[in-house]
Amino acid sequence: MTTLLRFTLEMKQRHDAQPFEPAKILLVDDNSDGLIARRALLQELGYRVQTAQDGASAYELFSQDQFALVVTDHKMPRMTGLELIQKIRSQAPDTLIILVSGFVDALGLTEQSTGADVVISKSAGEVSALMRSVVRLLSRRVPRKSSPPPRLTSRSRALH
Repeated sequence: MTTLLRFTLEMKQRHDAQPFEPAKILLVDDNSDGLIARRALLQELGYRVQTAQDGASAYELFSQDQFALVVTDHKMPRMTGLELIQKIRSQAPDTLIILVSGFVDALGLTEQSTGADVVISKSAGEVSALMRSVVRLLSRRVPRKSSPPPRLTSRSRALH
C-alpha cells in the first residue's frame, strides 16, 4: 500500500470518527481536470464540495451559502485567487482559505502576502499537502452537539 493511500485511509477513518457535520468546501479552479481531481479527493474524505470555475462565480456562491473552507487556484479569468481572497476576507474574515498555485515560488506567494491560511504549490506533493491542510484547518471546528449542554443552577454550581 502506498504512503499516500495509507494516509488517505487514515484521514478518512479519523474524519469518520469525529462528531462533526461534514464540512462544506468551496473549490475554485479554472482547470477542469484539477477541479475534478481535488473534488473527488475531498469527497472521498467525507467533505461536501461545491465547485466554481472562476473567482467571480465562486464569490457569487460564497455570498449565497456558508462554507467552512475555500480552496482556490491563484491564476483564473474574471477574478484571481488573490482578489477572491480579499473579497471573502472583507465579507467573512474568519473563513478558512487555502490558495493553490503553480507560481508560489516565482511570485513569492506566502500566507502573509496573500491572506490565505495556507499556500500550497502545485507539485508532486500537492495532494498530500492539500489533505493535511484541510484536515488540520477543519479540525478547529466546533463539534456538533447532540443535545444542549446542561444549564448550571446555583445549587449545581455550589456542588462543583
